[in-house]
Amino acid sequence: MNVGIVCPYTWNVPGGVQQHIRDLAEALIELGHRVSVITPADDDAVLPPYAVSTGRAVPVPYNGSVARMAFGFLSSARVRRWINEGRFDVLHVHEPAAPSLGLLACWAADGPIVGTFHASYERSRALSVTAPILRSALEKINGRIAVSEAARTSLVEHLGGDAVLIPNGVATERYAMADPLPGWPGRGDGPGGTEALGFLGRMDEPRKGLPVLLRAFEILGRRRPGLRLLLAGPGDADDVAARVSPELRDRVAVLGMVSEEDKIRAYHSVEVFVAPNLGGESFGIVLAEAMSAGAPILASDIEAFDRVLLGGRAGALFPAGDHEALAAAAETLLDDPARRKQLSAEARAAVRAYDWSSVARDVLRVYETVAYAGTGVVESGSGA
Repeated sequence: MNVGIVCPYTWNVPGGVQQHIRDLAEALIELGHRVSVITPADDDAVLPPYAVSTGRAVPVPYNGSVARMAFGFLSSARVRRWINEGRFDVLHVHEPAAPSLGLLACWAADGPIVGTFHASYERSRALSVTAPILRSALEKINGRIAVSEAARTSLVEHLGGDAVLIPNGVATERYAMADPLPGWPGRGDGPGGTEALGFLGRMDEPRKGLPVLLRAFEILGRRRPGLRLLLAGPGDADDVAARVSPELRDRVAVLGMVSEEDKIRAYHSVEVFVAPNLGGESFGIVLAEAMSAGAPILASDIEAFDRVLLGGRAGALFPAGDHEALAAAAETLLDDPARRKQLSAEARAAVRAYDWSSVARDVLRVYETVAYAGTGVVESGSGA
């Protein structure tokens, strides 16, 4: 098939949607399909050969965060030209309700359209107000995919209609094996009694929960002199350091943005990987990556994480936002190597359901349904 994929967020800023699109595109190419991705991107961004840039994006407050998206006449013209030149069998639009390229693509396209909904909203006044405007675009979507039950519920409640549930994918083999970062203990007993907790995410975004982890580290760091904290992701390292007590700062390493290779090594560098997110997650790709790496996981008990971790079987859970509970749960795991080993094995087994070898084929079935089976809308229970 000849597939056009629309990315709503700027390519060169890490995010779950961008990674999902990249991995899906590469999985489809590996299966022998033609793929083109259109995306916002900075002028100096290095894009893969299958990606086309519409130019720079602008920061837009969206779903409790700030996303970099593209909208307007220039972006619309570039999207329309890409669609006309691409002659795609299927157009796959991600986050079509976001004010970005996906919405523009829905308005511009005439052929079969598949929309994937990633976001989860507890309530959204903005979506309620703009829903009538969005419907003119969303009604053109023939096949709807939600990456999680939370995303599907948000779609049903705010925009109407239903969706096939196909989870985010992860390239499990990519994360399975790696050496720890230099100077970090990895699994088991660290050199000289050192041990480490890890975090990966946008450090300057409150809903990712880093302040909760830092407060827990204030408790644990004083009780465990060999404990260190490894942080990776976008954010201001000086700002993070300022939130840590002076006597503990030398045990907190802030890597900032890391390469894909070093991200994988980071998962293999810690005894416990912590996901302290406060909400707004519909799936949690960072969990799937850590599970693929076999990292013992401690995560907040938000609904999306509870589902991915099988109610605590594939990773320990603590009450979201409770730094004392996080500290207690982390200490329990650090003192129990057998429990960590069990969680690691359960995580590796559970994450197989999200491997792209399976997920990409499920997405292809939706493509084939909308491309070859007429104009009926593909929704939950349709057999796609």
